[in-house]
Amino acid sequence: MIRSIIVEDEIKSRETLKGLLSRFCPDVMVVAEAGGVQQGREVISKHKPDLVFLDIEMPDGSGFRLLDQSGQIDYDVIFTTAFDQFAIKAIRYAALDYLLKPIVPEELQAAVEKVRLHKEKKHNLRNIEVLLNNVNPANVEQKKVVLSTVEKIHVVELDRILRCESDNYYTHFYFTDGGHLLISKTLKDVEALLEGGSFIRPHKSHLINIKYIQNFSRDEGGVITLNSGDKIPVSRRKKEKILEIIHNL
Repeated sequence: MIRSIIVEDEIKSRETLKGLLSRFCPDVMVVAEAGGVQQGREVISKHKPDLVFLDIEMPDGSGFRLLDQSGQIDYDVIFTTAFDQFAIKAIRYAALDYLLKPIVPEELQAAVEKVRLHKEKKHNLRNIEVLLNNVNPANVEQKKVVLSTVEKIHVVELDRILRCESDNYYTHFYFTDGGHLLISKTLKDVEALLEGGSFIRPHKSHLINIKYIQNFSRDEGGVITLNSGDKIPVSRRKKEKILEIIHNL
């Protein structure tokens, strides 16, 4: 049995989530509810849940604020939110789960299943630390992303990522210090994860950090050279867009 708490300011949303859990996730027991940040901290401290369903925007503050003020976090978190591009990007970077309202039963089941599979809570704590770092305005130049390999969970600053290269259902990450990781995500998934940052995809097999572009050569249709000396081909259909981005650097 997974002991859970729902922190959500709208009573109707709490009732809807409880109904979905009862029907589709019967092994998730709701032991308490809270309508805001302050009450949420109190019930979490009192009931010591395994899982918290946490709304992001509430009248007395955000779910991020609740986590930031909670001290040690030894429970899993699934965020529930209406669409918020900034919040969702921060959550994705931290490799945490979220559910968009209105909640779809299949997505709820998938998120709860991941909680069942979490055996080491310290991984969840590390991910939440990354999330709080990324939503802190003071850390605007120190954004991080969580990357999971077979052996470890890695917390990586975005500015350390030089380029990514597709390898079928995997992606190679190459870093400015010469390091390398192989991640079990497609390049399309990685592109979505890093969307809105300083990354562009000049070719179907490559994603690069524009901060490290050294020059663009028109040879062979188009080639970008990075500061590392790596040469990245530019596909014909993306050439104009890439040139526009480079001219605006």
